[in-house]
Formats: sequence, structure tokens, C-alpha cells
Amino acid sequence: MNNPRRYGSSPFSVAVIHGGPGAGGEMAPVAKSLCARRGILEPLQMAHSLPAQVEELKGILEECADLPVTLIGFSWGAWLSFILAARYPAMVKKLVLVGSGPFQEKYVPIIMQTRLSRLDKKEESQVRRIFAILNGPSNDDREKNRALALMGELFSRTDAFDPIKCQTNELNQPIISCQADIYESVWKEASLLRQTGELLELGKRIRCPVVAIHGDWDPHPCKGVSEPLQATLMCFKFILLENCGHMPWMEKSAKDKFYSILEAVIDS
Repeated sequence: MNNPRRYGSSPFSVAVIHGGPGAGGEMAPVAKSLCARRGILEPLQMAHSLPAQVEELKGILEECADLPVTLIGFSWGAWLSFILAARYPAMVKKLVLVGSGPFQEKYVPIIMQTRLSRLDKKEESQVRRIFAILNGPSNDDREKNRALALMGELFSRTDAFDPIKCQTNELNQPIISCQADIYESVWKEASLLRQTGELLELGKRIRCPVVAIHGDWDPHPCKGVSEPLQATLMCFKFILLENCGHMPWMEKSAKDKFYSILEAVIDS
């Protein structure tokens, strides 16, 4: 497996950071769309703890990127990029947070409430069974991987407003199969970081400009990103996309504006 994946030609001064944790490869369409005028790296996070993922990403960027880089982090990748920019500020020129999770615990219940409201009763029961498997005592990795993949499939429907029917396999860059062991271990640590307030506190150490791009249909509440970061970061801009779900590059109405924003941020 090539890690990182490379698009375009050097200098490689932009990196796209996937969500999950444990679901690498989903940022391939973004990398492909941005690489006409620049080199793009797509690191794949395979480490089994939060500190290890930070160091893993740091090592990839030190070895392969032209520093400092513009980091474009999606969902969990937004948090990972945020943490790296706080701990190693000299490495990051600009930070773009796409569809980030909320930075304060009080916003968390809204996510599941919104998702369940968009499912029928059968799908809602499926979600509850999935969480029982993922949080249960089973050591069957294959069962948990299947459960995580099914959860991703269900939430891709609740999280999208009007999606484009396209997937990364059209780019010959398949999404890596879901890895529940990575999801379990990393997300447990990340969730605790938010609960204790340490995640948001890290923002005080970020020195680069930060732009958050968020869809108005995204179940992750936009106020959980905009309000905490506005009060914490030195240089912050929040952009809300209309008729847009969790993955802006997959939305019919928002895709072009999303890429226009990214190009402007990278070039500024």
C-alpha cells in the first residue's frame, strides 16, 4: 500500500486528511480535483492510538511534504489536523476543517438525534444493533468491521443532502476497508479529549489561519464548530454551505462552491 498517496507533481505542499478513524481513502476525490495546479498528499492513518496517529501524520509530512503544508482535514481528520497544528505549529501554513465534529461535549447529543430522525424504524434498529456490536465484548474483528461499514453506509444517507452518485473507485484509489480496531481505540481517546476540554484548549497554540467549511444539512451542529473556535483561535473564518451535508465534494449543489473555496484558501 502506498502511503501517502500522491497526486500531481511537486512541490507537495497540500495534504488531505481522511475521516474515520479507521476509514482511510475517502479524500481521494478531493485530492484528484485539486492536483491540476499543485502536488497533493493523501496520508492514510493506520496507527492504533491518538498520539500515534499524530506522530504518524507528522512523520509522513516530514518525509514527503514541502513544509509548511496546508492541511485539509475532513470529519475526524479535521480534529487530527487541528491537534497536529497545535502541537507542531511550524509544520502547518493553513488549516481547513471540513465537516468537523463539534469541539464541546454539549453539542454531541444533537448528532445522533438528527441522524435517527432521518431514518425509518428498521434503520434505527439497525443502528442500535451496530452500536451494540461495536461497544460489546466481541473480539471478532470481521464482525466489527462489517458493523462499522454498515454504520458508514447508513450514516452516509442521513448525512447527505443531495449526493452525487460517484465513488473513489472511479479514480482507481479505493476506500480502504473499515478497521473497527482503529476506530475503537482512537475514537475513545479523541472523545475523552473533547470531554475534558483539552481539545479546544489546544486551539490556543495554533498560529496559522484556520477556515472551517460546514454544510447546513450536516448532522454535526455548525454552532459546535463556529462558536468555540471563534472564541479560541487567533485567525478563524467559518463558511456555511447551503444545501450541503457532511461531505461537500459529494453534494450536487455545494460541490463547485466547495472547491472554489479550497482553491482560494490554498492560493491566498
